[in-house]
Amino acid sequence: MFDLPTVGDLEESLPQGHAARLEQTLLQARALIESTMSLHRRRPATVSGVTHTDAEVTTETLERLILRARRSVNVALTGSVAFVETVLRCVAEVPSGVTVRVLCTPAALEVSPARLRGLAGVRILPHELSGFVVADGTSAFLRLATQGPADGRAAVVTDRAAVSTLQLLYAGVWSRGRRLVDHPEVSPRLRSELTRRILEQLRSGRTDATAAVELQVSLRTYRRHVAEIMRELNASSRFQAGVRAVELGLLPKAA
Repeated sequence: MFDLPTVGDLEESLPQGHAARLEQTLLQARALIESTMSLHRRRPATVSGVTHTDAEVTTETLERLILRARRSVNVALTGSVAFVETVLRCVAEVPSGVTVRVLCTPAALEVSPARLRGLAGVRILPHELSGFVVADGTSAFLRLATQGPADGRAAVVTDRAAVSTLQLLYAGVWSRGRRLVDHPEVSPRLRSELTRRILEQLRSGRTDATAAVELQVSLRTYRRHVAEIMRELNASSRFQAGVRAVELGLLPKAA
């Protein structure tokens, strides 16, 4: 019997520069697991260490996975309100000796900012993650991307190789995250529809005159809005304002 490596062990073993590629690999790994699930979704039994769970038992499955953890709980939170609230409620009840790490998007942070800011190990990534939980490096819960009445389906993964890979990938993504204490709170003004439209204009590279016409405001008013947005984003250039907007979840990451 042997223990799988912890996230700390994996972080130390990551080659220099390798973490920059791990985030995309994480998304590919989840897509691969979902593809496997789609082939076996109608089978009731466990298939190669992957078990299907329906929406109505998702909460119970998450509770069991997180509350039974004895060493570590590593979470990637999406903006799904139900998923965020369930995970954070369970995380608040884990024993004090369990190490908890949470990666979340700005959208997920907005769901429960007080709870997340009350946790020690939280980091922010600027774009949407696949929602999953890894407990003790031995089992994982992955939300499946489904539409319609099947929403809420998930996969519980116990295959050692798959879970170990998720641990390694999580370590790489974690190393790139922004610490929550360094992530500024976003004012209601920056969340407004007008601000979003102005940021889209800046990102598209349109001239101020063209953008002002499209937004149906005067050139002077448009430039005043741009200056105020840049000040709130603490950006010294329009390019930097665009980068900061993506980091804060005000704009989606460019395809």
